[in-house]
Amino acid sequence: MNKLIETLKENDCKVTLQRIAIYETLKDTKTHPNAETIYKQLSPKYPTISLATVYKSLELFVSLGLIQAINVEENSFRYDGNSKPHPHLICSNCKKVEDLDEHPFSDLGQQVEALSGYQIEKQQLNFYGYCPDCIQKS
Repeated sequence: MNKLIETLKENDCKVTLQRIAIYETLKDTKTHPNAETIYKQLSPKYPTISLATVYKSLELFVSLGLIQAINVEENSFRYDGNSKPHPHLICSNCKKVEDLDEHPFSDLGQQVEALSGYQIEKQQLNFYGYCPDCIQKS
């Protein structure tokens, strides 16, 4: 939470209880929730929070590099409290998002730089397929 407060202050952004709650919700889960899920989770405890506040806070956190936005399909975003680059597995059926151990891909950015001449500033690697639960159901 200190990282959030420091980053918000450094960027002249208000530090609010709602922003702190949204950030903590993401940091405390590995389920990669969408904005609506976060809103539903927080609204009982914060009755004045709006869905718009959740969306705006998430957009702010992404722009400040505090979290990641994962596009699971056209204009459908899920959010990850882990801002460090790491691959994700996305189920094409149920849309579950899971972290993948980055070890085999740890030097991928360097390899891309060497092959392309680009200077990589960030990366996001997603694998799409069917999770074991969906495979078992079919």
